Amino acid sequence: MFIVQRGTLLSFSSSTYTASVLLAASASTAIDAVPVSRGIASAEMVTGRRVTVAIFDGANPEDAMVVGVW
Repeated sequence: MFIVQRGTLLSFSSSTYTASVLLAASASTAIDAVPVSRGIASAEMVTGRRVTVAIFDGANPEDAMVVGVW
């Protein structure tokens, strides 16, 4: 089972298709190298945008994927 959280995009690497994300639930902790769904165009991944993050293991927030952006 996974959980879904909101976050803010801090940075995006189009070469590795990964992001650094600040989760809304933890305003002081960023997670790095989060895989981004290839269904999201790289042009949409602009610093400061809100993102949806699926976290597959609640005990390990680094086991996650960016699945949406708005």
